[in-house]
Amino acid sequence: MGAEVSKQVERRKAIHTQKKTLSDLKRSGQDFPGSDYHPLDRKNWLSELNPEKVEIKKIVWPGTHDSATNKIGIPCITRPFAQCQSLSIYNQLVMGTRIIDIRVQEDRRVCHGILLTYSIDVVIKDIKKFLSETQSEIIIFEVRTEFGHDDPPEFDKYLQDQLGDYLVPQDENLFDKTISQVLPKRVICVWKPRKSPHPQAGSSLWSEGYLRDNWINTDLPSTKFDSNMKHLSEQQPVTSRKYFYRVENTVTPVADNPVVCVKPVTERIHGYARLFISQCFSKGCADRLQIFSSDFIDKDFVDACVGLTRARVEGKA
Repeated sequence: MGAEVSKQVERRKAIHTQKKTLSDLKRSGQDFPGSDYHPLDRKNWLSELNPEKVEIKKIVWPGTHDSATNKIGIPCITRPFAQCQSLSIYNQLVMGTRIIDIRVQEDRRVCHGILLTYSIDVVIKDIKKFLSETQSEIIIFEVRTEFGHDDPPEFDKYLQDQLGDYLVPQDENLFDKTISQVLPKRVICVWKPRKSPHPQAGSSLWSEGYLRDNWINTDLPSTKFDSNMKHLSEQQPVTSRKYFYRVENTVTPVADNPVVCVKPVTERIHGYARLFISQCFSKGCADRLQIFSSDFIDKDFVDACVGLTRARVEGKA
């Protein structure tokens, strides 16, 4: 018992120290090219930047982690242990999110671990609603079978039937195209099954190799921040690679810590997204940043990504 108490005391000290490390670093400044830009209309921010000039490879895609968890589990009972977003998929897209991360189980219900929420049909409906209300906004729709679950039967056919003409076919040349060259296609759908066949070259769905990341499972904010920077620095610049790479500005509860609700844990790093971007410039790897995701996405996070995208389009970054 004494050893466990001592362990938790040390754990709390480590968290406090790491939070202070980031706070101190933030005081040194967090400006970057485009950091002062705020889109007039987040719902149509890609359109604002001129689809004829915005190349797919230059977009900094604001994303959400575990996107469809706004109604997961039982309110006030199990929901705090798995909820990573408070907004619906539609409202995330309207706020400016352009990549969503969805996990499903065999019956096509969205899940996070053992906790369940609504059917994937709800997600598709929200995506279609957003697409019907916009003209030049492109989104990345990542769907994977959650760990420990089976793939939904014939799920690739389901996605193709539901999204049809919106789907951008798998093509490495996409990265060098502008938005206007991709339109009227609007959805880059990445399907990551566990056991079912993966999408093949030329498919209307994209395989997992086109959306990569290095997930670091920790609740220590500076550890995650530094690991994100290290793995990002090891990637090729966006101008020369043929895949999307994601950095997640999140920390998550771990089993050996008494704080197991998502929000108070992820708040340890949530406010340091702009700092991360500015540090990318300081460390010479800003040309590698492409997908940047967050728990509980907000307008400031979106604006940071949009601002850097605009600076790239204008040749300032």
